[in-house]
Amino acid sequence: MITGLLVVNAGSSSLKLRVLDSADDTVASTELERWQGEADLDALAGFLRSAGAVDAVGHRIVHGGRAFGGAVRLDDPVIAELEALTDLAPLHQPRSLAGVRAVRRVLPNVPAVGCFDTAFHATLPEPAAIYPLPAEWRERWGLRRYGFHGLSHAYAARRAAELVDRPIKQLRVVSCHLGAGASACAVANGRSVDTTMGFTPLEGLVMATRSGSVDPGLLIWLQQRGGLGVAELADGLEHHSGLAGLAGGDEAGSSGDMRDVHAARQAGDADAALAFQVYIHRLRAGIASMAAAMDGLDVLVFTGGVGEHHPAVRSAAAVGLDFLGIQLDEPANAAASGDTDIGDRAATTRTVVVAAREDLEIARQVRALLNPATTGVRSAQDPE
Repeated sequence: MITGLLVVNAGSSSLKLRVLDSADDTVASTELERWQGEADLDALAGFLRSAGAVDAVGHRIVHGGRAFGGAVRLDDPVIAELEALTDLAPLHQPRSLAGVRAVRRVLPNVPAVGCFDTAFHATLPEPAAIYPLPAEWRERWGLRRYGFHGLSHAYAARRAAELVDRPIKQLRVVSCHLGAGASACAVANGRSVDTTMGFTPLEGLVMATRSGSVDPGLLIWLQQRGGLGVAELADGLEHHSGLAGLAGGDEAGSSGDMRDVHAARQAGDADAALAFQVYIHRLRAGIASMAAAMDGLDVLVFTGGVGEHHPAVRSAAAVGLDFLGIQLDEPANAAASGDTDIGDRAATTRTVVVAAREDLEIARQVRALLNPATTGVRSAQDPE
């Protein structure tokens, strides 16, 4: 039985460490914001000493490719395979693997498990997963839509079902994970059936520094007519686009952090205001497209740093989606804290806020892999 489980959640901009006991209660936690992939081993060791014994480690890994459709023990060959996927998630994969290496140095004899953001989307039906590209390309390079934020979407959908007191197998849920990265997911009967991210975490919604979806012809034009090289394009799309690219260059809001954008917008900055409007336009479209993939919607979920803490984003996103039965209780939305219902009582679609707890989904998968006979936990693809 696992009594102390360390969850390592390395995102594109933060590193979260949390130790859970056998009941999934938090024993200790710490977070490094604006993390760039360099871990202080002395600080890590000190944190773990104060947290008590650790029997297993669960790591959030963004990209599992086609090889990893579920949680797996992390050893040298597996880590090497994951390194080979770095070009598919250049912001995330190196930081995830840096976290793996750091913890291995401090806890060399403790079993470590990788849990993948792509695994939840292994259930995507072919019409949602396949790109309309030449068959030779698709077969040669394994081109398909993988989807991301699966750990967050899986937990958020399951928690939303609890909040509305209905079985998840009877619900059509759109989960919006909004943070530095952002994606929406259609969860029908507990399974991912569509999502806004694709082959890489660049596709889909507007994000902090990532563009989201743009016309591929525009990128070809920039190469042929604008003279931009591949490296320059990649850097621009990953690090200087999204809210950062829209909100005034080196002026206010250029970090891409929604807190900065909102503050600049409130102060009357026109670029920040436009950035917010573009963000909301794409978010509304994403929510509607996910609902269309399920022929309707029962529950809308907001999660992630932006989704949880920015009522203005939730309110603006809901405007114009009343045709989906979405209507907010604005006082409840403004006061929302933790897991809560923010929908108007007369609305036919429930709207909830769920605190992101990828750590609980990771813990669930680690226990299922290491103690399958005692946990009774299903795989990442199977809803409860």
